[in-house]
Amino acid sequence: MSQATLSRKSRFRTGLAQWLNALPFIAVGIVGVLVFVVYPMIQNVKVSFQEFNILPGQDSPWVGWDNYRAVFDDPNRKFMIALKNTFLNVAVTVPINWFLAVFFAVVINTRFVKMKVAFRTLYYLPIVTSWIVVALLFKYLFADGSGGFVNYVLLHIGILSEPIAWKSHYWSAMIMIWLFHIWKTVGWGVVIYLAALQGIPRDLYEAADMDGASATGKFFRVTLPMLRPITVFVLINLVNGAFGFFPQVYFITAGGPMNQTQVIPSLIYMEAFKHFHFGEAAAMGVMMGLLVFAVTYYQMTKIGKQRLF
Repeated sequence: MSQATLSRKSRFRTGLAQWLNALPFIAVGIVGVLVFVVYPMIQNVKVSFQEFNILPGQDSPWVGWDNYRAVFDDPNRKFMIALKNTFLNVAVTVPINWFLAVFFAVVINTRFVKMKVAFRTLYYLPIVTSWIVVALLFKYLFADGSGGFVNYVLLHIGILSEPIAWKSHYWSAMIMIWLFHIWKTVGWGVVIYLAALQGIPRDLYEAADMDGASATGKFFRVTLPMLRPITVFVLINLVNGAFGFFPQVYFITAGGPMNQTQVIPSLIYMEAFKHFHFGEAAAMGVMMGLLVFAVTYYQMTKIGKQRLF
């Protein structure tokens, strides 16, 4: 037996021993992923090819691609509207969320050094607050008529001549949803960037000072390039979060007016649990999963290898 074969067998035995040593610590996680992620995904794909019947003991016949065709043949174009809104949510909220996260993190890190912990807690508080609580707050702020807080302020400073029925019009309802999402989630990015800023070597800023760089120059030439790996991570999570809009829509507009603010997750929920079209809802879930996978794969393989700044 050659030396190379013995070396391969030795490496295999070493690797196997390491896996067996680590297995007790990761077994619970593996079982959890199989039970709560892999199995539901397989079942969802199966249901998407059936005329699924929720009643026990009833048949769920296979219908092939009929559920997928029904999604696109809908005369009301609900899926296409939801798809458009989903991409619009990504296009609007991700850049704003990213900009505010960087802006607030840099300001806190440079101007409020002694109060970092307090600001970190303040910005992260909306993250741990219940979606329902925040939704009720926004419903009060954007209530119709002059009694709504936002309408009251805008009327008294002269921006509006009459109150807006925020949930009765497409664009005003979408603005409500976007503001809700940004306020609820921007703190996550602020905390991530605050932690990342602590890891930038101070000698880089000292060298920039010796070269006569301005504050703006240091920000674009030192801070942003050093934050590049974190920025890729943050952008991937922000995009995935924007694709996963559900409470933002369900608790604020419930898809109204006339299903015009529906996004794919909320439409899946409504089709499955309000109209009991489980096969079509599962088909939309499969298509959304493939879409999110493709977008995430593109981000990780393309954007992650390019210079962002």
